[in-house]
Amino acid sequence: MSSVTLSNVHKSFGDVVVVKDLSLKVPDGDFVSLLGPSGCGKTTVLRMVAGLERNNSGVIKLGDEVVSNPEAKIFLAPEKRHIGMVFQSYAVWPHMNVFDNVAYPLKIKKLSKTEIDLHVWEILKLVELDGLEKRMPAQLSGGQQQRVALARGLVMRPKLLLLDEPLSNLDAKLREKMREDIRKIQQQFKITCLYVTHDQVEAFTMSDLIVILNEGEILQTGRPQEIRQNPANNFVADFIR
Repeated sequence: MSSVTLSNVHKSFGDVVVVKDLSLKVPDGDFVSLLGPSGCGKTTVLRMVAGLERNNSGVIKLGDEVVSNPEAKIFLAPEKRHIGMVFQSYAVWPHMNVFDNVAYPLKIKKLSKTEIDLHVWEILKLVELDGLEKRMPAQLSGGQQQRVALARGLVMRPKLLLLDEPLSNLDAKLREKMREDIRKIQQQFKITCLYVTHDQVEAFTMSDLIVILNEGEILQTGRPQEIRQNPANNFVADFIR
């Protein structure tokens, strides 16, 4: 597991400020949702934690390790951050079957065939894909493809799992099932999770902590019940209504 700390993190694209001096602590082992309307900066925050975007200023730490600090010229590459990431678009390799998709991160790390087989079969069983390991992505439903993406994000036993609106392409019934499954797996592995969503139901049913953002700034951080009972301002109250 690994905590995440952002201290005065700022990000702009040209003259457009996307994240404004944001500070946030994601506790070790917690499931934390970044909740807010489209364009509020939540995905940019996630991508900076992953190392897919560079912050212009401020410090990002995973556990006790500084992974990004432009002033000190520190930037740890994404592949060295020991992070699992699940995207909205699944990002499943179309030319690889289920087994090979999930095994890919392990092959990049040059694990032995025995280790790869052990880890992949364990994860496939966990996400209920055992028996489908030879199928190609085109032969899978959307929910099954999302499970492949989740398995690939988990197979390396990452310290931190980042999820960027992973359920938005699924129908309502399947979203509910996947919410339960993701939360159960997160608790079983005790993985720290940072989850991006604009869906209040997802945030309030899955999270230990919710961070509400708008226009690149944090408006409120708290337990789901705390935010429901005591919204920090009119925007939060209207957004969660």
